[in-house]
Amino acid sequence: MEFHGTKTGHCYMDNESNPLQSPTRLSIRTHLDMYDRDPQFSPERPPSPRSSASALQLMLPPGSPETPWTLSPLQTPSPALLYHCIASLHRQDGNIHSIAISKGLVFTVSDSKRIRVWRQPECIERGCIKTSSGEIRAILAYGNKLFTAHRDCKIRIWNYTVSDSFGYKKISTLPKRSSFLLFPKTSSQQHKDCVSCMAYYHAEGLLYTGSYDRTVKAWRLVDNKCVDSFVVHESKVNAIVVNQDDGCVFTCSSDGSVKIWRRLYKENSHTLTMTLRFQQSPVNAMAISSTLSNCFLYSGSSDGTVNFWEKEKTSGRFNHGGFLQGHRFSVLCLVAIEKLIFSGSDDTTIRVWRREEGSCFHECLAVLDGHRGPVKCLAACLQMEKIVMGFLVYSASLDQTFKISTKISLGISISGNRFQGFISLN
Repeated sequence: MEFHGTKTGHCYMDNESNPLQSPTRLSIRTHLDMYDRDPQFSPERPPSPRSSASALQLMLPPGSPETPWTLSPLQTPSPALLYHCIASLHRQDGNIHSIAISKGLVFTVSDSKRIRVWRQPECIERGCIKTSSGEIRAILAYGNKLFTAHRDCKIRIWNYTVSDSFGYKKISTLPKRSSFLLFPKTSSQQHKDCVSCMAYYHAEGLLYTGSYDRTVKAWRLVDNKCVDSFVVHESKVNAIVVNQDDGCVFTCSSDGSVKIWRRLYKENSHTLTMTLRFQQSPVNAMAISSTLSNCFLYSGSSDGTVNFWEKEKTSGRFNHGGFLQGHRFSVLCLVAIEKLIFSGSDDTTIRVWRREEGSCFHECLAVLDGHRGPVKCLAACLQMEKIVMGFLVYSASLDQTFKISTKISLGISISGNRFQGFISLN
């Protein structure tokens, strides 16, 4: 392990070497491999039960005649591994562009005009939402609402219900048709290019959309109006996130910068408060990890690094804390849950990082390398099993596969609001 960072913090570097060709199955490497090779540094490990093969069997109903997905055969993994792949689906044509999770459902959008709906974690297809608005580039879920960004540069809002069957209804289109008729396409009501990303500020009911036209628009969902539109970068906007604690908006771009915007008090306009730029490489993805004690911002770049910044409690400024290095090519997607960070890369791998409690130290817990193409998008959620914490990972790659619910049991127990780090091989 090496340390890389600025004066404000450090981070662990993981220098594991990856094979040039990925295997057909998900495999995993952890920092415990180092201990296995050198007993001198081997920590005490708690005993762990081994899972039976029957627990890994996949129970799936017969596929729908119109589904474009085929289920890849899965081999029973070794009981000593930290994970098992619940399902791997292959799409015959087109790629998945975005994944969203809400209410026990997983939503995927692709080159087609359909939104596929899957049930967690068994990977049972619950249905699909058929649209007539062209290719869907991004999807966002909150509660019983879905937001989808389409090729026509518009956003659709859907309500859905989950009972014995999946039901849905389109409730609005942004901009509203009346607004579109009143204002020409050159007005601020309409994005001029592809909508690449979305974020939702729960407290104020504001939907933010970022576009390749270099702008961000803020939509007030109470009346479906665009309340602000502002140019944020010199190049296309790749990702946007909102800090739910204070409403700050973070944007990143191919121009190599991350910018922080704040909504003016009792106004709809936004002002730039800070620009974060550590390297000149394009920034492709962002994630925010906020707890009661601290707030971290993560950004994934085309040089293969994940930079992170920590927020000062007094001034509110974000100081560069270091970077996580392990990917060989561009980082394309990021997800943060509590103190866990998931990064998907052009090198076909997914890395799982954990931040140490009360510090800027990070360690790479695992490397998943089952995809044969760049990992385009990720989604993840935590799962409790008695007192042991695990997580479910959903990944889509340009190899046209969707790894549904790759489950990794980390054996992270929770005491209060902190993780206690032992590894359970179950």
